[in-house]
Amino acid sequence: MERGAQRYIAEATVGYDARGKRIVRSGSGKSETAALRVMRQRVKDYEAGMVVGSERYRVREAVEDWLRFGQGRVSEETRSKNRTLCETHVIPKLGERKIRQLRAEEVDLWLEGLAKTLATSTLQLVRSLLSRVVNRAMKRGMVDRNVVELCQPPTGLDGRPSKSLTFEQANEVLTLTEGDPMHCYIVVSLLTGARTEEVRALTWRHVHLDDDPAYLEVWRSVRRGGDTKTAKSRRTLALPALVVEKMRTHRDAAEMRARDAGKRLDPDALVFGTSEGTEMDAANVRRDFRRALKKVPSVAPEDWTPREMRHSFVSLLSDSGVSIEEIARLVGHKGGSAVTEKVYRKQLRPVIQTGATAMDGLFAASTSGRSVGA
Repeated sequence: MERGAQRYIAEATVGYDARGKRIVRSGSGKSETAALRVMRQRVKDYEAGMVVGSERYRVREAVEDWLRFGQGRVSEETRSKNRTLCETHVIPKLGERKIRQLRAEEVDLWLEGLAKTLATSTLQLVRSLLSRVVNRAMKRGMVDRNVVELCQPPTGLDGRPSKSLTFEQANEVLTLTEGDPMHCYIVVSLLTGARTEEVRALTWRHVHLDDDPAYLEVWRSVRRGGDTKTAKSRRTLALPALVVEKMRTHRDAAEMRARDAGKRLDPDALVFGTSEGTEMDAANVRRDFRRALKKVPSVAPEDWTPREMRHSFVSLLSDSGVSIEEIARLVGHKGGSAVTEKVYRKQLRPVIQTGATAMDGLFAASTSGRSVGA
Protein backbone atom coordinates (compact mmCIF):
# COMPACT_ATOMS: atom_id res chain seq x y z
CA MET A 1 0.00 0.00 0.00
CA GLU A 2 1.13 3.50 -0.78
CA ARG A 3 0.13 6.79 0.71
CA GLY A 4 -0.12 9.82 -1.53
CA ALA A 5 -2.32 12.89 -1.78
CA GLN A 6 -3.89 11.86 1.54
CA ARG A 7 -5.28 8.64 0.05
CA TYR A 8 -4.36 4.99 0.47
CA ILE A 9 -3.95 2.77 -2.57
CA ALA A 10 -4.23 -1.02 -2.41
CA GLU A 11 -3.22 -3.35 -5.26
CA ALA A 12 -3.53 -7.06 -5.95
CA THR A 13 -2.34 -9.22 -8.83
CA VAL A 14 -5.28 -11.22 -10.19
CA GLY A 15 -3.55 -12.98 -13.06
CA TYR A 16 -1.37 -12.60 -16.14
CA ASP A 17 -2.25 -11.80 -19.74
CA ALA A 18 -1.09 -13.64 -22.87
CA ARG A 19 2.20 -11.72 -22.83
CA GLY A 20 2.90 -12.62 -19.22
CA LYS A 21 2.10 -9.13 -18.00
CA ARG A 22 0.49 -8.82 -14.60
CA ILE A 23 -3.23 -8.05 -14.42
CA VAL A 24 -3.73 -5.73 -11.47
CA ARG A 25 -6.79 -4.57 -9.64
CA SER A 26 -6.47 -1.62 -7.30
CA GLY A 27 -8.56 0.48 -5.00
CA SER A 28 -8.12 3.77 -3.21
CA GLY A 29 -9.65 5.35 -0.15
CA LYS A 30 -9.08 7.76 2.70
CA SER A 31 -8.11 4.87 4.96
CA GLU A 32 -6.40 1.51 4.56
CA THR A 33 -9.70 -0.23 5.27
CA ALA A 34 -11.51 1.76 2.58
CA ALA A 35 -8.78 1.11 0.01
CA LEU A 36 -8.75 -2.61 0.77
CA ARG A 37 -12.54 -2.77 0.54
CA VAL A 38 -12.54 -1.20 -2.93
CA MET A 39 -9.67 -3.39 -4.11
CA ARG A 40 -11.32 -6.58 -2.86
CA GLN A 41 -14.55 -5.66 -4.62
CA ARG A 42 -12.66 -5.12 -7.87
CA VAL A 43 -10.89 -8.44 -7.47
CA LYS A 44 -14.24 -10.06 -6.88
CA ASP A 45 -15.63 -8.32 -9.99
CA TYR A 46 -12.69 -9.59 -12.04
CA GLU A 47 -13.25 -13.14 -10.85
CA ALA A 48 -16.96 -12.82 -11.71
CA GLY A 49 -16.12 -11.60 -15.22
CA MET A 50 -17.25 -8.01 -14.68
CA VAL A 51 -15.94 -5.39 -17.11
CA VAL A 52 -13.65 -2.67 -15.79
CA GLY A 53 -15.75 0.44 -15.17
CA SER A 54 -19.00 -1.52 -14.94
CA GLU A 55 -19.56 -0.07 -11.47
CA ARG A 56 -20.27 3.26 -13.18
CA TYR A 57 -22.57 1.85 -15.89
CA ARG A 58 -26.03 3.40 -15.65
CA VAL A 59 -29.46 2.11 -16.60
CA ARG A 60 -29.75 4.85 -19.23
CA GLU A 61 -26.62 3.58 -20.99
CA ALA A 62 -27.86 -0.01 -20.84
CA VAL A 63 -31.21 0.99 -22.33
CA GLU A 64 -29.59 2.89 -25.19
CA ASP A 65 -27.25 -0.04 -25.87
CA TRP A 66 -30.17 -2.48 -26.00
CA LEU A 67 -32.29 -0.21 -28.19
CA ARG A 68 -29.44 0.14 -30.66
CA PHE A 69 -27.99 -3.38 -30.73
CA GLY A 70 -30.06 -5.79 -28.68
CA GLN A 71 -33.50 -6.01 -30.26
CA GLY A 72 -32.66 -8.46 -33.01
CA ARG A 73 -34.81 -8.81 -36.10
CA VAL A 74 -37.89 -6.75 -35.35
CA SER A 75 -39.83 -4.30 -37.49
CA GLU A 76 -39.23 -0.56 -37.45
CA GLU A 77 -42.69 -0.18 -35.96
CA THR A 78 -41.67 -2.38 -33.01
CA ARG A 79 -38.37 -0.54 -32.60
CA SER A 80 -40.20 2.78 -32.49
CA LYS A 81 -42.70 1.46 -29.95
CA ASN A 82 -39.96 0.04 -27.71
CA ARG A 83 -38.01 3.31 -27.78
CA THR A 84 -41.09 5.31 -26.89
CA LEU A 85 -41.88 3.03 -23.94
CA CYS A 86 -38.29 3.14 -22.67
CA GLU A 87 -37.97 6.90 -23.04
CA THR A 88 -41.35 7.49 -21.42
CA HIS A 89 -41.36 5.00 -18.55
CA VAL A 90 -37.86 3.58 -17.91
CA ILE A 91 -35.28 6.31 -18.38
CA PRO A 92 -37.07 9.15 -16.50
CA LYS A 93 -37.38 7.07 -13.31
CA LEU A 94 -34.44 4.66 -13.38
CA GLY A 95 -32.08 6.04 -16.01
CA GLU A 96 -29.52 7.61 -13.67
CA ARG A 97 -29.26 4.59 -11.38
CA LYS A 98 -26.06 2.59 -11.63
CA ILE A 99 -27.23 -0.72 -12.96
CA ARG A 100 -25.22 -2.75 -10.47
CA GLN A 101 -26.83 -0.86 -7.61
CA LEU A 102 -30.38 -1.41 -8.86
CA ARG A 103 -32.40 -3.30 -6.27
CA ALA A 104 -35.56 -5.40 -6.58
CA GLU A 105 -37.31 -3.09 -4.11
CA GLU A 106 -36.70 -0.13 -6.42
CA VAL A 107 -38.10 -2.02 -9.39
CA ASP A 108 -41.18 -3.01 -7.37
CA LEU A 109 -41.81 0.62 -6.40
CA TRP A 110 -41.29 1.72 -10.01
CA LEU A 111 -43.81 -0.82 -11.28
CA GLU A 112 -46.26 0.13 -8.54
CA GLY A 113 -46.07 3.75 -9.67
CA LEU A 114 -46.61 2.86 -13.32
CA ALA A 115 -49.64 0.72 -12.42
CA LYS A 116 -51.54 3.91 -11.61
CA THR A 117 -51.42 5.11 -15.21
CA LEU A 118 -50.76 2.08 -17.44
CA ALA A 119 -52.92 -0.83 -18.55
CA THR A 120 -51.82 -4.24 -17.29
CA SER A 121 -50.63 -5.35 -20.72
CA THR A 122 -48.50 -2.22 -21.18
CA LEU A 123 -47.09 -2.61 -17.67
CA GLN A 124 -46.06 -6.18 -18.46
CA LEU A 125 -44.41 -5.04 -21.69
CA VAL A 126 -42.44 -2.24 -19.99
CA ARG A 127 -41.24 -4.63 -17.29
CA SER A 128 -40.21 -7.11 -20.00
CA LEU A 129 -38.23 -4.43 -21.83
CA LEU A 130 -36.25 -3.53 -18.70
CA SER A 131 -35.58 -7.20 -18.04
CA ARG A 132 -34.22 -7.65 -21.57
CA VAL A 133 -32.05 -4.56 -21.10
CA VAL A 134 -30.54 -5.97 -17.90
CA ASN A 135 -30.08 -9.42 -19.46
CA ARG A 136 -27.99 -7.89 -22.23
CA ALA A 137 -25.96 -5.96 -19.67
CA MET A 138 -25.32 -9.25 -17.82
CA LYS A 139 -24.06 -10.94 -20.97
CA ARG A 140 -21.66 -8.04 -21.51
CA GLY A 141 -20.25 -8.22 -17.98
CA MET A 142 -21.85 -5.01 -16.73
CA VAL A 143 -23.96 -6.55 -13.97
CA ASP A 144 -23.92 -9.94 -12.27
CA ARG A 145 -27.67 -10.59 -11.91
CA ASN A 146 -31.04 -9.47 -13.21
CA VAL A 147 -33.07 -8.13 -10.30
CA VAL A 148 -35.99 -7.37 -12.64
CA GLU A 149 -36.69 -11.09 -12.88
CA LEU A 150 -37.41 -11.07 -9.14
CA CYS A 151 -40.27 -8.62 -9.63
CA GLN A 152 -43.76 -9.31 -10.94
CA PRO A 153 -45.81 -6.44 -12.39
CA PRO A 154 -48.92 -5.53 -10.41
CA THR A 155 -52.32 -5.22 -12.01
CA GLY A 156 -52.63 -1.97 -13.94
CA LEU A 157 -55.62 -0.15 -15.29
CA ASP A 158 -58.22 -2.02 -17.28
CA GLY A 159 -57.29 -1.96 -20.95
CA ARG A 160 -59.62 -0.91 -23.73
CA PRO A 161 -62.22 -3.70 -23.89
CA SER A 162 -62.65 -5.36 -27.24
CA LYS A 163 -66.10 -5.47 -28.77
CA SER A 164 -67.94 -6.64 -31.83
CA LEU A 165 -70.65 -5.39 -34.14
CA THR A 166 -74.17 -6.68 -33.80
CA PHE A 167 -75.75 -8.21 -36.88
CA GLU A 168 -77.68 -4.98 -37.50
CA GLN A 169 -74.54 -2.85 -37.14
CA ALA A 170 -72.52 -5.18 -39.37
CA ASN A 171 -75.22 -4.98 -42.03
CA GLU A 172 -75.15 -1.18 -41.88
CA VAL A 173 -71.35 -1.10 -42.10
CA LEU A 174 -71.39 -3.36 -45.16
CA THR A 175 -74.13 -1.29 -46.81
CA LEU A 176 -73.36 2.31 -45.88
CA THR A 177 -69.61 2.25 -46.48
CA GLU A 178 -70.13 1.24 -50.11
CA GLY A 179 -68.33 3.68 -52.39
CA ASP A 180 -65.67 4.46 -49.80
CA PRO A 181 -62.07 3.47 -50.74
CA MET A 182 -61.99 1.29 -47.60
CA HIS A 183 -65.21 -0.55 -48.41
CA CYS A 184 -63.63 -3.65 -49.91
CA TYR A 185 -61.05 -3.80 -47.10
CA ILE A 186 -63.86 -3.70 -44.53
CA VAL A 187 -65.88 -6.38 -46.35
CA VAL A 188 -62.89 -8.74 -46.48
CA SER A 189 -61.98 -8.13 -42.83
CA LEU A 190 -65.51 -8.57 -41.53
CA LEU A 191 -66.55 -11.58 -43.63
CA THR A 192 -63.32 -13.62 -43.55
CA GLY A 193 -61.96 -12.84 -40.05
CA ALA A 194 -58.45 -12.23 -41.42
CA ARG A 195 -56.14 -10.27 -39.15
CA THR A 196 -55.53 -6.68 -40.19
CA GLU A 197 -51.84 -7.41 -40.76
CA GLU A 198 -52.84 -10.31 -43.05
CA VAL A 199 -55.24 -8.18 -45.09
CA ARG A 200 -52.62 -5.45 -45.49
CA ALA A 201 -50.13 -8.01 -46.87
CA LEU A 202 -52.56 -9.66 -49.29
CA THR A 203 -51.42 -9.83 -52.93
CA TRP A 204 -53.45 -10.69 -56.02
CA ARG A 205 -51.47 -13.92 -56.40
CA HIS A 206 -53.23 -15.23 -53.30
CA VAL A 207 -56.75 -14.21 -54.38
CA HIS A 208 -58.61 -16.76 -56.53
CA LEU A 209 -61.89 -15.16 -57.54
CA ASP A 210 -62.56 -17.21 -60.68
CA ASP A 211 -62.31 -20.63 -59.07
CA ASP A 212 -65.30 -22.58 -57.81
CA PRO A 213 -65.44 -21.98 -54.96
CA ALA A 214 -63.52 -18.72 -54.92
CA TYR A 215 -60.91 -18.69 -52.18
CA LEU A 216 -58.26 -16.66 -50.41
CA GLU A 217 -54.80 -17.88 -49.38
CA VAL A 218 -53.94 -16.24 -46.07
CA TRP A 219 -50.25 -17.04 -46.23
CA ARG A 220 -48.55 -13.72 -45.52
CA SER A 221 -48.66 -10.81 -43.10
CA VAL A 222 -46.85 -7.50 -42.64
CA ARG A 223 -44.79 -9.04 -39.83
CA ARG A 224 -41.04 -9.03 -40.35
CA GLY A 225 -40.15 -11.67 -42.93
CA GLY A 226 -43.73 -11.79 -44.20
CA ASP A 227 -44.77 -14.75 -42.05
CA THR A 228 -48.19 -15.10 -40.50
CA LYS A 229 -48.50 -14.89 -36.71
CA THR A 230 -48.07 -18.66 -36.31
CA ALA A 231 -47.68 -21.63 -38.65
CA LYS A 232 -51.34 -22.51 -38.04
CA SER A 233 -52.32 -19.01 -39.15
CA ARG A 234 -51.51 -20.05 -42.73
CA ARG A 235 -54.90 -21.06 -44.06
CA THR A 236 -57.02 -21.14 -47.21
CA LEU A 237 -60.50 -19.67 -46.90
CA ALA A 238 -63.50 -20.05 -49.18
CA LEU A 239 -64.97 -16.62 -49.87
CA PRO A 240 -68.56 -15.54 -49.23
CA ALA A 241 -70.41 -14.30 -52.31
CA LEU A 242 -70.35 -10.69 -51.13
CA VAL A 243 -66.56 -10.78 -50.74
CA VAL A 244 -66.21 -12.23 -54.24
CA GLU A 245 -68.44 -9.52 -55.68
CA LYS A 246 -66.60 -6.66 -53.97
CA MET A 247 -63.15 -8.03 -54.70
CA ARG A 248 -63.96 -8.48 -58.38
CA THR A 249 -64.99 -4.84 -58.54
CA HIS A 250 -61.81 -3.92 -56.67
CA ARG A 251 -59.72 -6.03 -59.07
CA ASP A 252 -61.39 -4.47 -62.12
CA ALA A 253 -60.42 -1.02 -60.85
CA ALA A 254 -56.83 -2.15 -60.24
CA GLU A 255 -56.61 -3.65 -63.74
CA MET A 256 -57.92 -0.42 -65.26
CA ARG A 257 -55.27 1.60 -63.43
CA ALA A 258 -52.60 -0.80 -64.66
CA ARG A 259 -53.84 -0.53 -68.28
CA ASP A 260 -53.86 3.25 -68.06
CA ALA A 261 -50.21 3.00 -67.10
CA GLY A 262 -49.53 0.68 -70.05
CA LYS A 263 -49.07 -2.38 -67.84
CA ARG A 264 -50.83 -5.54 -66.73
CA LEU A 265 -51.90 -6.11 -63.17
CA ASP A 266 -48.92 -7.52 -61.31
CA PRO A 267 -49.95 -10.68 -59.41
CA ASP A 268 -47.52 -9.67 -56.67
CA ALA A 269 -49.10 -6.23 -56.29
CA LEU A 270 -50.82 -5.54 -52.99
CA VAL A 271 -54.60 -5.83 -53.02
CA PHE A 272 -54.87 -3.01 -50.51
CA GLY A 273 -51.93 -0.65 -50.87
CA THR A 274 -51.29 3.05 -50.91
CA SER A 275 -51.83 5.13 -54.05
CA GLU A 276 -48.15 4.43 -54.85
CA GLY A 277 -48.70 0.69 -54.44
CA THR A 278 -46.73 0.46 -51.21
CA GLU A 279 -47.79 -1.22 -48.01
CA MET A 280 -50.26 0.63 -45.80
CA ASP A 281 -49.22 1.09 -42.19
CA ALA A 282 -51.47 0.45 -39.22
CA ALA A 283 -52.04 4.14 -38.50
CA ASN A 284 -53.19 4.86 -42.07
CA VAL A 285 -55.56 1.89 -42.05
CA ARG A 286 -57.04 2.97 -38.72
CA ARG A 287 -57.51 6.55 -39.95
CA ASP A 288 -59.17 5.52 -43.22
CA PHE A 289 -61.28 2.88 -41.47
CA ARG A 290 -62.68 5.43 -39.02
CA ARG A 291 -63.33 7.87 -41.84
CA ALA A 292 -65.43 5.22 -43.59
CA LEU A 293 -67.39 4.51 -40.41
CA LYS A 294 -68.56 8.13 -40.25
CA LYS A 295 -71.17 7.06 -42.82
CA VAL A 296 -72.67 4.59 -40.31
CA PRO A 297 -74.89 6.35 -37.75
CA SER A 298 -75.16 3.38 -35.37
CA VAL A 299 -71.42 3.34 -34.52
CA ALA A 300 -69.05 5.96 -33.13
CA PRO A 301 -65.97 5.77 -35.42
CA GLU A 302 -63.47 6.78 -32.74
CA ASP A 303 -64.54 3.78 -30.63
CA TRP A 304 -63.66 1.19 -33.27
CA THR A 305 -60.46 -0.24 -34.72
CA PRO A 306 -59.91 -2.48 -37.78
CA ARG A 307 -59.07 -5.49 -35.62
CA GLU A 308 -62.59 -5.44 -34.21
CA MET A 309 -63.90 -6.57 -37.59
CA ARG A 310 -62.20 -9.89 -36.75
CA HIS A 311 -63.88 -9.90 -33.33
CA SER A 312 -67.19 -9.23 -35.08
CA PHE A 313 -66.57 -12.15 -37.45
CA VAL A 314 -66.16 -14.47 -34.47
CA SER A 315 -69.23 -13.07 -32.73
CA LEU A 316 -71.47 -13.34 -35.79
CA LEU A 317 -70.40 -16.94 -36.46
CA SER A 318 -70.93 -17.88 -32.83
CA ASP A 319 -74.39 -16.32 -32.83
CA SER A 320 -75.16 -18.38 -35.93
CA GLY A 321 -74.36 -21.61 -34.11
CA VAL A 322 -70.91 -22.31 -35.61
CA SER A 323 -68.81 -24.36 -33.18
CA ILE A 324 -65.81 -22.89 -31.37
CA GLU A 325 -63.59 -25.54 -32.96
CA GLU A 326 -64.63 -24.47 -36.47
CA ILE A 327 -64.25 -20.78 -35.63
CA ALA A 328 -60.73 -21.53 -34.33
CA ARG A 329 -59.83 -23.11 -37.69
CA LEU A 330 -61.23 -20.16 -39.60
CA VAL A 331 -59.33 -17.52 -37.62
CA GLY A 332 -56.10 -19.54 -37.61
CA HIS A 333 -55.52 -20.00 -33.90
CA LYS A 334 -52.48 -22.09 -33.02
CA GLY A 335 -53.97 -23.59 -29.88
CA GLY A 336 -57.35 -24.27 -31.42
CA SER A 337 -60.55 -23.63 -29.53
CA ALA A 338 -58.78 -22.99 -26.19
CA VAL A 339 -57.05 -19.92 -27.62
CA THR A 340 -60.22 -18.80 -29.37
CA GLU A 341 -62.20 -19.04 -26.14
CA LYS A 342 -59.54 -17.12 -24.21
CA VAL A 343 -59.08 -14.31 -26.74
CA TYR A 344 -62.68 -13.96 -27.88
CA ARG A 345 -64.56 -15.05 -24.75
CA LYS A 346 -66.72 -11.90 -24.87
CA GLN A 347 -67.68 -12.55 -28.48
CA LEU A 348 -68.45 -16.26 -28.10
CA ARG A 349 -71.83 -17.52 -27.04
CA PRO A 350 -71.20 -19.86 -24.07
CA VAL A 351 -71.30 -23.49 -25.19
CA ILE A 352 -73.77 -24.33 -22.45
CA GLN A 353 -76.41 -22.31 -24.27
CA THR A 354 -76.20 -24.12 -27.57
CA GLY A 355 -78.46 -27.04 -26.60
CA ALA A 356 -81.16 -24.76 -25.23
CA THR A 357 -80.98 -22.55 -28.29
CA ALA A 358 -81.41 -25.54 -30.59
CA MET A 359 -84.35 -26.88 -28.57
CA ASP A 360 -86.02 -23.46 -28.58
CA GLY A 361 -85.81 -23.45 -32.35
CA LEU A 362 -87.19 -26.98 -32.69
CA PHE A 363 -90.11 -26.58 -30.33
CA ALA A 364 -90.96 -23.11 -31.65
CA ALA A 365 -91.27 -24.74 -35.07
CA SER A 366 -93.52 -27.55 -33.75
CA THR A 367 -95.92 -25.12 -32.11
CA SER A 368 -96.44 -23.49 -35.47
CA GLY A 369 -98.08 -26.62 -36.79
CA ARG A 370 -94.98 -28.55 -37.91
CA SER A 371 -93.84 -31.71 -36.14
CA VAL A 372 -90.42 -31.85 -34.51
CA GLY A 373 -89.24 -34.54 -36.84
CA ALA A 374 -90.51 -32.89 -40.00
